[in-house]
Parts: sequence; structure tokens; C-alpha cells
Amino acid sequence: MQDHDIVFQSYGRCCNSDAFFIDFYDNFMSSSEEIRALFVDTDMKQQRHLLRNGIMQLILHARGLPATKLEALGASHSRTGYNIKPHWYRNWLNALMTTLKKHDPEFDQTVEQAWLSALTPGIEIIKRAY
Repeated sequence: MQDHDIVFQSYGRCCNSDAFFIDFYDNFMSSSEEIRALFVDTDMKQQRHLLRNGIMQLILHARGLPATKLEALGASHSRTGYNIKPHWYRNWLNALMTTLKKHDPEFDQTVEQAWLSALTPGIEIIKRAY
């Protein structure tokens, strides 16, 4: 099975519950005071919806979808947009792995490596827009 298939199945096991997205933001925001400050006045219900879509865009890119949506996401997160600093994506990815480990009953080293392999190229596209 290819990495993107493993990731797609893993995400399917996790994304049916809002608890996954709540836990992700708890993990992500606790990783840095700077990151926590970004979300002070954020509608977190809407933000969780955006996260759900963003993760799916990364997965679809890994499955061969053109980079158009990720390039647009990168532009909105660039220094002229939300000013999401490139090094924060490491925090984002670590928070995602922590959350997956909690919510995916089949999470193991193979699943983790599949996630990292599948998402890293898309994350690099977003970071390059900074």
C-alpha cells in the first residue's frame, strides 16, 4: 500500500470526531506562546473546519492533485497574509503526529512515516510561499 493510501485510511479513522481537531489545536497551541497568541480572537469552530479541509488538501496533493490549492494556502499564510512563520510548520506537524497517535487505533511507526512522507512535500509548497 502506498503512503498516501495509508494516510487516507488513517485520516478516515480520525476525522469523524470533532475531538480530533480540538485535541490537535490543544497540542498545537501548547507548543508555543507565539502560536497560542495567533488564535486569541479566532472562531475555533471555523478554524477546525479549515484544518479539516487543509489536511485533506495535503492528502489529495500526495495522491496527485495539482498544487494549486496548496499554493493559495501558502499565499494566505505568507508574510503578507497571516504571517505563519516557516519554522512553525514543524510544531504543526508534531502536533498532528501527537493527535494521530491518540486518535488512530492503528497508528504505528509505519503509519507515522507514511504521514510524514505524504505531507512533507505539500507543507514545503506552503512554506515556500512565505
